[in-house]
Amino acid sequence: MLRLLCVLLLLLSPAVLADNSMLSAVTVTTNDDGSQQYSVTLQVLALMTMLSFIPAMVIMMTSFTRIIVVLAILRQAIGLQQTPSNQVLIGITLFLTFFIMAPVFKTVNEQAIQPYLDESITPVQALDAAIVPVKAFMLHQTRVRDLDTFAQIAGIEVLEQPQDYPLTVVIPAFITSELKTAFQIGFMLFIPFLIIDLVVASVLMAMGMMMLSPMIISLPFKLMMFVLVDGWILVMGTLATSYGVGT
Repeated sequence: MLRLLCVLLLLLSPAVLADNSMLSAVTVTTNDDGSQQYSVTLQVLALMTMLSFIPAMVIMMTSFTRIIVVLAILRQAIGLQQTPSNQVLIGITLFLTFFIMAPVFKTVNEQAIQPYLDESITPVQALDAAIVPVKAFMLHQTRVRDLDTFAQIAGIEVLEQPQDYPLTVVIPAFITSELKTAFQIGFMLFIPFLIIDLVVASVLMAMGMMMLSPMIISLPFKLMMFVLVDGWILVMGTLATSYGVGT
């Protein structure tokens, strides 16, 4: 993955797209008096600026968004505020994202990275080849209605082939579809835990124990139910199969 990100940074650098020559980190200028002056080139500045886009690329153009939203809703449904912690949830999401995106990354490596490293294609050609499988993945998970909506907002004519839409339309449509799907999955996960809360609250009210918080009593029952049904496997499997993995 690190190798892929490094190559993407190289490919997305405007200087590289304009010129295939190697980046010069420091420019040495010899003055008239024989002294030397050192300055960082604009290419390196542009390359460093691209580092800020890595989190957005990993989060918004992969399965990361859907997974982290579902896990956050699951934690809220169980009633655990800080367990698992945010670091654990992000770690689980990151590695599950690698698992789901593995076929896409493999295709990018075979069609773009390896030919570019072998110098059989130019950086622009490598970038175009890398975009194809990533765009196909996003389109497969994007609703047509979302694509048409963002196309109309951008003033682009609605196209019959989704592949013809530019990334400026595909990416926000993909994010919107991912959020909707994540909330749908989260709603289904919330229902059994909500039923337990309602049953516990009704029992406590019938016993006259209105001063006792139902959350304290229902929490162990929700944890027991989640463990007995092997909830983590069900959630992880559902998230993976929702992207067509293993089907």
